[in-house]
Amino acid sequence: MIICNTPDVPGKEIVEILGLVKGNTIRAKHIGKDILAGLRQIVGGELKEYTQMLDEAREAALQLMMQEARQLGADAIVNIRFSTSAVMQGAAEIMVYGTAVKLKNK
Repeated sequence: MIICNTPDVPGKEIVEILGLVKGNTIRAKHIGKDILAGLRQIVGGELKEYTQMLDEAREAALQLMMQEARQLGADAIVNIRFSTSAVMQGAAEIMVYGTAVKLKNK
């Protein structure tokens, strides 16, 4: 499946818009990694535990969005956007959304 953050797919013609598709997940790290990240925050540096958590969350959200698009029979998802929000300390929601489309067969 083609996924892009542009309104069209270069070299392809969109023949049908199937609608909005989305995927979201809420992730948190366990208390041990939360404590390590808190200590690292005091001395500075990358909070690798949270970087990993957000990477995993983005991938999970993408997979959920693509699953929804496949159920609609989409060939591609255009105009994708990511949104992040803190749900509580140490937990974040990642949402990805876009427009599922059918492409012209050549």
